[in-house]
Amino acid sequence: MTAVDLSSYAGLTAMILLTINILLGLLISVRYSPVRSWPHRPLPIFDIHNWTAYIALALVALHPSILLFSSSAGFKVLDILWPLSSPGQRLYNCFGACGFYLLLVVVITSYFRRRIGRPLWKLLHYIAYGVAAFVYVHGTLIDPNLKNQPTDFLDGEKVLVETCGLVVAGATIVRFRYARSKAAARARSLEPATPGF
Repeated sequence: MTAVDLSSYAGLTAMILLTINILLGLLISVRYSPVRSWPHRPLPIFDIHNWTAYIALALVALHPSILLFSSSAGFKVLDILWPLSSPGQRLYNCFGACGFYLLLVVVITSYFRRRIGRPLWKLLHYIAYGVAAFVYVHGTLIDPNLKNQPTDFLDGEKVLVETCGLVVAGATIVRFRYARSKAAARARSLEPATPGF
């Protein structure tokens, strides 16, 4: 197993954890209760949500750092931190770096959410969707072997990334439709009763 392989596995694992993290965040946002609903037992959803973010952040940082130990990849420290001059696939590397830096903002602001206040924290937390977009595009388009080969969208790793992206997109749509229907139901319940004739 080469450093490039290890880097690829670290990236895929981080992407799966970020997918789980976003799905848990969507459940938290609708006040899902694992006691009232499935699996009908207490689960520390909030803690799992936090830890998947911390572990994913560490893996996202590790993902390109492993390439420093590859003789064939040709990455230097500056290529990792600012991939505008990275060897090959610069745009896709920049997508990955943007995902990392945005994830850093999300994790740090979440850690200090009590100090910065809930309204600002909630607004900043929407950056997680930007993280997801950059991570899924990076993971889909980049050649995992760093040979600048065209993307094979039916490759197993690519299908995994695409599936995670579609699941998050679908769950996000369901979440916002749920919020809209709940707001409409609340508005109807506040309307004055129409007098009968």
